[in-house]
Amino acid sequence: MKSSPVLAAEPVRQAGRPRRPSIGARSRLTPYLYLLPAFVVYAAFMIYPLIRAGQLSLYEWDGLSLATFVGLRNYQEVFTDPDLRDSFAHALVLIFFYSVLPVLVGLLISSVLHRARIRGLGFFRTVVFLPQVIAMVVVAIAWRQIYAPDGTLNSVLEAIGLDQLARPWLGDFVLALPAVGLIGTWVQTGLVTVLLLAGMSRIPGELYEAARIDGAGPVREFFAVTLPAVRGEIVVALTLTIIAALKTFDLIYVTTGGGPGNTTSVPSYEVFRRAFELGQVGSASAIAITLTIMIFAINLVVNRIGERDNR
Repeated sequence: MKSSPVLAAEPVRQAGRPRRPSIGARSRLTPYLYLLPAFVVYAAFMIYPLIRAGQLSLYEWDGLSLATFVGLRNYQEVFTDPDLRDSFAHALVLIFFYSVLPVLVGLLISSVLHRARIRGLGFFRTVVFLPQVIAMVVVAIAWRQIYAPDGTLNSVLEAIGLDQLARPWLGDFVLALPAVGLIGTWVQTGLVTVLLLAGMSRIPGELYEAARIDGAGPVREFFAVTLPAVRGEIVVALTLTIIAALKTFDLIYVTTGGGPGNTTSVPSYEVFRRAFELGQVGSASAIAITLTIMIFAINLVVNRIGERDNR
């Protein structure tokens, strides 16, 4: 029986020789090969430690002796321990000082600067952004001196005749957390202002001219033109500042050490205290995992709202 001419024309493959990938397949794999080194580094320093922390959170371990499996008991403690609940509540309060206030103040400052067209704007941006460059430990030490009973703030109050307002700010059970939060406001306002100024610089001048022709004043221009145009920058600013608020540790550690009592304790500080001072590594890991989920969830909501408003 004669073979088909089509089959006869096909080249005979050598047995055992692997099939080489086509040019199209190689081109599709090339971008992933470029990303592979970065992903390996990310997995080694981010994904693996996170998985390891999740594993440790299921054990009771002091870091030295054998660990005991306790399941979800450490997570139960996160929600039932009053001190831990308070630390998460303090972190939510800090969001107001680290995120909401800087965005409001940054919108005001950037709008004024953008409208006024001040000379030397680049220098002003550098000065405003300076707190982001300074190490947080240095910032904390400086502000601890300002808030001290004999520090700059109380000296100024006494000099202007407001002696009754002077107090040990970081030792006050009511005012310690807002005092620390205002440091965060000072640090984050510069970042937010620079982001918003960058967004406002891309707004076409024709939009403002059209608004002025319609009789819009400065306030109406802001709400009709400026604010809608910088929604993307606002979302980015909220994301960065919320993360900074929830993971703050060095500022609390240097200024108050979680005190007085536990009025300024936050989850990140509790992770350090339980892991390295109390020898409760499993509990510290559970707090860290819970805080990670909390940061992810809050920022997911913020970004979803931002995406919906931009449609």
